[in-house]
Amino acid sequence: MSKEVIVIGAGLAGVEAAYTLAEGGVSVRLYEMKPKKFSPAHKYSGFAELVCSNSLKADRIESAAGMLKEEMRILGSITMESAKENRVSAGGALAVDREGFSDYITDRINSYSNIEVINEEVNEIPLDKNVIIATGPLTSDSLAEKIRKLCGDCLYFHDAAAPIVTYESLDKDKVFFASRYGKGDADYINCPMDRDEYLKFYNELVNAEAVELKDFEKESLSDMKIKLKSRDKFKVYEGCMPVEVLAGRGEDTMRFGPLKPVGLTDPHSGKRPYAAVQLRAENRDGTLYNMVGFQTNLKFKEQKRVFSLIPGLEKAEFIRYGVMHRNTFINSPKLLTEHFNMREYSNIFFAGQITGVEGYIESAASGILAGKNMLRRLQGKDMLSLPKESMLGALSKYISDKSVVNFQPMGANMGILPPLEVRIKDKKERYKQIALRGLEKLRMSINEI
Repeated sequence: MSKEVIVIGAGLAGVEAAYTLAEGGVSVRLYEMKPKKFSPAHKYSGFAELVCSNSLKADRIESAAGMLKEEMRILGSITMESAKENRVSAGGALAVDREGFSDYITDRINSYSNIEVINEEVNEIPLDKNVIIATGPLTSDSLAEKIRKLCGDCLYFHDAAAPIVTYESLDKDKVFFASRYGKGDADYINCPMDRDEYLKFYNELVNAEAVELKDFEKESLSDMKIKLKSRDKFKVYEGCMPVEVLAGRGEDTMRFGPLKPVGLTDPHSGKRPYAAVQLRAENRDGTLYNMVGFQTNLKFKEQKRVFSLIPGLEKAEFIRYGVMHRNTFINSPKLLTEHFNMREYSNIFFAGQITGVEGYIESAASGILAGKNMLRRLQGKDMLSLPKESMLGALSKYISDKSVVNFQPMGANMGILPPLEVRIKDKKERYKQIALRGLEKLRMSINEI
């Protein structure tokens, strides 16, 4: 097996992986199809292009994003190095000069004699070489087809995701655990609604404001022969229809679909509810719950407003809102280890949003871990398993957790971390202590290595 590593993609994850490997003395061949070919979302020729916002989210230690950024600094991150040099004023957030940020990273990567940058589109995956695939959510069609062949039916081209809430934030006096007709274990949390509550929710839902699809997303969905629905000319899969589109078909449509009350008895009233929203555990620890059947294209602020009308969710903490957009990602729990390499091909790693970590810094962080583990693999050392109390450790365990079903991309959030042994009521202080615990565990883990 060659000691050279091929890194495909010079986005945030790819450059972090290449940087980590180069710092470790490994020869890297970094493939980037720009500027010869651009995806529909990319415009700038430099590496690590920020295609949406120029913000890397909050920098406060008691926030999930701030905690993850501090972990990246500890691990040695070119993203954080560039962000420091190109920071612009943005209150409590870490925002950067977009082009300066990209130029800084591009220059640093090009300065390494052991990184060969090849501006070509990759159309094959060499299974006999050391490879890190970091091609992002808009992987080219030809390479996506090769990934599909490698991963089987575990590649998705469309992200149709429902919101995820924390268990801790639910009103336990209004919701109840039960399965329909009492069959099996009481695995679902049910949010019962009477007729007035349902009609209020229904009317707000059908009149809520949706996100406008980008042209290339509309085209990509049309190419996949997705049927055209009436609401806002939104093309959708029948199997993952946005809940607002379903509701638009008639007042009772949801009551015969995801909100059907049959087989349920509300223990608070002793009666069958008029409608019921069901929540399903998203992780093994039961700290996160998915809103079943609530794929949506509503704007985030509208999701918060409308879904908070559901009994039991009035004060729900949404750690991920629903989305409906073009996004290429693999079903990582079936394919990857927590080290970001494939279970079947240990020499093939994935990094970035294609693995199901969602967001700029999450993608960059995954590139760091993939790079470090590829380096350790080449050195004949055990690969790096980060503590579950750290944000990157928790993310790596989430995307590789075989118990996760209906896998959805996940960004950094406090809900995937183990709770503190001592309960702290103040949310800000609780999150601060969770972050400090995680950072301490991470430093101890690195020192041991």
